[in-house]
Amino acid sequence: MAGMLWKTVRSRVPAFALLASMLTYAPFRMGADVRGCDCKLDDAESMKKRECSLCREAENQPAGVEFFAVRDINPRKPNRWLVMPKAHTPGSHPLHLMPKPERDRLWGFAIAEAKKHFGEGAWGVAYNGDKVRTQCHLHVHAGKFIPAAENSKFKRVLRLEQFPAPSEGGILIHPVKNGYHVHTGEDIMETALVR
Repeated sequence: MAGMLWKTVRSRVPAFALLASMLTYAPFRMGADVRGCDCKLDDAESMKKRECSLCREAENQPAGVEFFAVRDINPRKPNRWLVMPKAHTPGSHPLHLMPKPERDRLWGFAIAEAKKHFGEGAWGVAYNGDKVRTQCHLHVHAGKFIPAAENSKFKRVLRLEQFPAPSEGGILIHPVKNGYHVHTGEDIMETALVR
């Protein structure tokens, strides 16, 4: 009887532990909906919110900086960098509302940072959709691309000026010979990068 009880407990404990860990960390994995962001630079109380921390980081950058990169402080993502504009826009700073010339410069800066940290052909850059982001300030994840994450849902482009700006969902970009693969159609894109 004791052996049977032990077998039952042993077989259920890993499942319970897995469920508990999923419930505990689900908000971090699933992200949050930042479409209703209200980080206000002139309101110190609103800027204390967790989702406004990248807005605070942008405010700490020197005048004249258009884009900057910082190491991701999430301890579960030690190999990631965040690339973002210094400028703020209302709400969740959606990528598709950024003027195209500025957006092209952001992608150029993000790719240069990714190459610097992860090598000429091993990098990837990803922007998560508003529904899953945990930060209001527009940011692009730069990291090492995981080749196993490649799928057939991509558009091949030759130049960064051809990168789309979807109004919904995210975007993942990584290099291929003589161009880029651009993936869209999903909200969470950063999972294709090494944590």
